[in-house]
This record gives sequence, C-alpha cells and structure tokens, in this order.
Amino acid sequence: MAKATLAGGCFWCTETLFSRLNGVLQVVPGYTGGHTKHPGYREVCTGKTGHAECVQLDYNPEKISFISILEVFFDTHDPTTLNRQGADVGTQYRSGIYYHDELQRIHAEKHIDLLTKEKKFNYPIVTEIKAFDVFYNAEVEHIDYYNRNTNQPYCSAVISPKVLKLLNDHPSKLK
Repeated sequence: MAKATLAGGCFWCTETLFSRLNGVLQVVPGYTGGHTKHPGYREVCTGKTGHAECVQLDYNPEKISFISILEVFFDTHDPTTLNRQGADVGTQYRSGIYYHDELQRIHAEKHIDLLTKEKKFNYPIVTEIKAFDVFYNAEVEHIDYYNRNTNQPYCSAVISPKVLKLLNDHPSKLK
C-alpha cells in the first residue's frame, strides 16, 4: 500500500478520475500545502489559507505505479497555468505533487523533464513539487461529488469531458 497526494485544480475532478483507476483503493478529497490548521472549504476558497484542493490516494503499487498515476495526472489537467484550472482561479487550484518519499520526488521531477523534452505542452509546466506535510479531509459533501451530482452544470461541463478523456486515453488503467 502506498499514498500519493496530488493537486490538479478542483478536487471534484481529480477524485472522480483517480477513483476509476485499477489499483487505486481509495481517493479522499482534501487540502494540503498551506499554513492554516484544519481549514474548511469556504476558507480554502478565499485563497488565504495557502492550501490547495487536492486528493490523497491509497494505491497498490503492484497494480498501478506512481509513474502511471503521474501520466494520468498530467493528461487530465493543465499543469502550465499558475494557480488556475480553466475558470477556477486562485492558489487553491494550483497544480502540485506532494511527495511521500524521495522516489516519488525523483519520479515527479523526471516525468516533468520528460514532458518538457517531448514538448507535450505549449507552455512551461508550473506544477509545484513539495514534500508532503499534512492532509486535511474535505467536508463530507465533497466526497464522491461527481457521482452524486452528475447532472449539475459544473459536473457536466468540466468533469464529464475529463472522464471521457480518461476513458479514451487510458483504458488499460481503468477498473
């Protein structure tokens, strides 16, 4: 069993995507990377807590590698926009990898180097890579948000296209 903590904009999106991957046992939305202890959603939305919306994954590295998780991570959000994902703007929507050990840090740095050399994106990758410190669970109403609110306009317009991209681009990684 291993953990990964990733921020790729809205945690409703990232939870939805990573919960569909084979080998991912649990995905919990929450907050990390800031200075406020035990923040709530409304506080984080102000951008004043320093926290990013993120997900924490429990995964089986024998079924899915951290590199495979990084592939999905970089394919399903824009790592080139600082403190922004689409219409979601603020430091809470930044792109980040919060590594749990040195191997995760090395893999993250090498993966970004590879994507940069391949010119995968038109702009430089601004994903922050920091040592994991603390994770705060999001409130219960944010858990499994997409599956409970599929017809909500944000879900239809923003998350559903990401799910389709995941299905099309990574079918071998799905449950």
